[in-house]
Amino acid sequence: MLTVASRLDVMNRLGRAMADPSRSRILLALLDAPGYPAELSRDLDLTRSNVSNHLTCLRGCGLVVATPEGRRTRYEIADPHLTVGLRHMLEAVVAVDKGVPCTDEKCECCA
Repeated sequence: MLTVASRLDVMNRLGRAMADPSRSRILLALLDAPGYPAELSRDLDLTRSNVSNHLTCLRGCGLVVATPEGRRTRYEIADPHLTVGLRHMLEAVVAVDKGVPCTDEKCECCA
């Protein structure tokens, strides 16, 4: 059973992972099927080193797992519950009050 502390850790890991647009795009690509860095790089128009760095972060957050396959490595979402949860989040309606600016001056979502 998850404790409050472990639930908070999960939320922080998800937040960190999804805070970066490139990591979010990688997670979205991996929702449909496992992927390989070279293919993700090509499909998402990112450099291979950029994809590799983001995949390392996503692995560190515990959101994706890597499986060596000869000279390649396959990446996929670490847990089916996470896949379902991300799909549910994508279906959520987010209420944005256009008249209230974001309090985070570094925020790009409201621009």
